[in-house]
Amino acid sequence: MNATVKPSVRKLVQERTLSSMDGYLMIVVGLALILGGAYAMLVLLAGTPDPGAVAVLFRLGLMLLGVFCLSGMYMLQPNEAALLSLFGQYKGTDRSEGLRWANPFFAKRKLSLRARTLNTPPLKVNDKRGNPVEIGAAIVWRVEETALAIYNVDDFERFVNVQAEAALRHLASQYAYDDGEDLHEGETTLRAGMEVVANAMRIELHSRFAAAGIDVEDAKLTHLAYAQEIAQVMLRRQQAEAIISARKKIVHGAVSMVEEALRGLSERKIVELDDERKAAMVSNLLVVLCSDKETQPIINTGTLYN
Repeated sequence: MNATVKPSVRKLVQERTLSSMDGYLMIVVGLALILGGAYAMLVLLAGTPDPGAVAVLFRLGLMLLGVFCLSGMYMLQPNEAALLSLFGQYKGTDRSEGLRWANPFFAKRKLSLRARTLNTPPLKVNDKRGNPVEIGAAIVWRVEETALAIYNVDDFERFVNVQAEAALRHLASQYAYDDGEDLHEGETTLRAGMEVVANAMRIELHSRFAAAGIDVEDAKLTHLAYAQEIAQVMLRRQQAEAIISARKKIVHGAVSMVEEALRGLSERKIVELDDERKAAMVSNLLVVLCSDKETQPIINTGTLYN
């Protein structure tokens, strides 16, 4: 019996813009209500021996209304937003700067929109070949969609940390650390293709952070090395590959020089060389050119055949 798995249906809270009022104007209104109510109360008490309860409550109501108005004040700095909700219902996001005023019943949650840097500690992961490597990255990110960051994930900062680690582990498994015989020509590696790897990491981080309304501004690898248990072995391998590559270039250059020397001797007719003499000359020149130690000249006082 096959069980049917229903896809999860989740309602995403999209950001809505909410326009707040100028806070300085509401300060004037609030203070006017408080001072006006207090003044009216003093006049009432001084001029009437037995003021009525309605008149007293009216003046107290003016002062309380002024205090109520002032409780709706809040301040936003540049690159800062406030999420406003009424009894648990999201009403909108205010991105205005300076002293602002909104309905005092609104719950106001401030959120920084500034760029933040996440420097991941070196992680031990396996590359494409299965070799353990240590890799770390620096990620510059900022909150783009405030409603998604607050209402779609439980803790967006922890979400960023976990998803960044997961993306880094997945990225390392897609590339080999360095060139090798089992790689295709031109294939990107972690060590040689830093820009390509960084671009792929930014794309993957952007897709992972989208659920929380996070935008990735930059991401680069800051640490890349073989794990300690294989570092010495891989170092010897790299040294051997470097020596082999250098030897190939030396031999290729030496053969070209010998070929040019033989051609010059033949064209200028400096000396006539048969095949045996040419073989001996080629052997001597290759020994001199390819040797990693200084050669000692030997003067032949006889002939090649004696």
